[in-house]
Amino acid sequence: MNSQLVLLVICCYFLLLFLISWFTSRKVSAETFFTGDRESPWFLVAFGMIGASLSGVTFISVPGEVGNESGNPNFFYFQVVLGYTLGYFTIAKVLLPLYYRLNLVSIYSYLEDRFGFWSYKTGAFFFILSRTLGSSIRVFLVASVLQLILFDSLGIPFWVSVLITVGLIWLYTHRGGIKTVVWTDTLQTFFMLFAVVVCVIMVGNELNFDGVSDYFKAVSDDPRSRIFDWDWKAGTNFFKQFISGAFITIVMTGLDQDMMQKNLTCKNIGDAQKNMFWFTTILVFVNLLFLALGVLLYLYAETRGIQLPSKSDELFPLLATQYFSPFAGIIFVLGITAAAYSSADSTLTALTTSFCVDFLEVEKRYPLEKRVSVRKKVHVIFTFVMFLVILAFYWINDQSVINSVFVIAGYTYGPLLGLYSFGLFTKWKVKDKFVPYLAVFAPALTFLIASNSEELFWGYKFGFEALILNGLIMFVGLYSLRRK
Repeated sequence: MNSQLVLLVICCYFLLLFLISWFTSRKVSAETFFTGDRESPWFLVAFGMIGASLSGVTFISVPGEVGNESGNPNFFYFQVVLGYTLGYFTIAKVLLPLYYRLNLVSIYSYLEDRFGFWSYKTGAFFFILSRTLGSSIRVFLVASVLQLILFDSLGIPFWVSVLITVGLIWLYTHRGGIKTVVWTDTLQTFFMLFAVVVCVIMVGNELNFDGVSDYFKAVSDDPRSRIFDWDWKAGTNFFKQFISGAFITIVMTGLDQDMMQKNLTCKNIGDAQKNMFWFTTILVFVNLLFLALGVLLYLYAETRGIQLPSKSDELFPLLATQYFSPFAGIIFVLGITAAAYSSADSTLTALTTSFCVDFLEVEKRYPLEKRVSVRKKVHVIFTFVMFLVILAFYWINDQSVINSVFVIAGYTYGPLLGLYSFGLFTKWKVKDKFVPYLAVFAPALTFLIASNSEELFWGYKFGFEALILNGLIMFVGLYSLRRK
């Protein structure tokens, strides 16, 4: 692939992002960065959230995972996606009304009202920890691909390319914050989905498909398109995956400042719920499209006699950059760039918001003029932190990235799940000062149980449902700390 052409496309793409950033940040107040002035159209938020939810992980890892013999070599991931629908329904009907009623900027403020200071700080800390790790993994995946297809040919080392990546994110979000992110995510979602559709059509043409029916037949007849697994011992069992998907959604969206901050920029609760329902519907079909693309990619490689890469994450990039037409390759680069930045820009904004509101308490401690300068410094610090974490993951990664994301979520979001469940479904108070210790104990015990589950539970293997166990341990621990 022509590296100069790739560089030109990426430069044009970022010029467009900077234009949007300039347009959305012309008239900003001290609160615009955090709330978007609560003027975002719900349909823009819904469409933009698709890109932020999918990210580069879905764009690359999900298609490759379809044939990953060491992971889930089927459509089993779609069982998790089906569980998402239950999770999003819960968010729309339970959590969003709560957040709007309390008029929250940071959703973790609820924990202070419900339990106290230490519970509040614990919730915010675990969000920052989880989002920093999870989003850094997502950016790492895309940065690795861009390194392979562009920066290596230009003689630019990986750490420099990552620094450029996170630096560009900072550059177009540092003024408008969430207001800019709502608009840039919409654009980036469009480019990502456009790239997938182009690649599906291109592969179909290479396989001599005559119409839509040929696509359906090729995917449905392939043994890798099996969706349901009813083996109760397997980590990919339908009920495990479905229930895990629901809880993953609740914690990674409903208890996540990054995703909820976009919803809270809508004008009212009605628009926010409308956004959530439409977003859910579209997301299910988009994930199915990615899985179908995975089958087509493996069929393409087998038909052409192409040797499969050692890591499933490398399949899509390999075919797109070395075997597809130059046009399809360029569209792939555009899609993966959009996928990376649609997730990372909102995460960086949310991390800045949470730290400023939850830990620095800028609204209480600083006058209006000082808040902006403090927020800008925090934004720079988190940009640098993300840069360091990406480099660290570059040296230790040894598995499919999509699995890494969910494994991290299972251990870092579990305490949040327990805290919010206890807060919403009981009326007890807790001994607040012990909550941080319990939040460390619950993931540690979960890890020990999950690591030895096959010996402890007659061959039962834990999958993503470790998150539920983690939340349950946290809930039981809070019950033991209850007070009148």
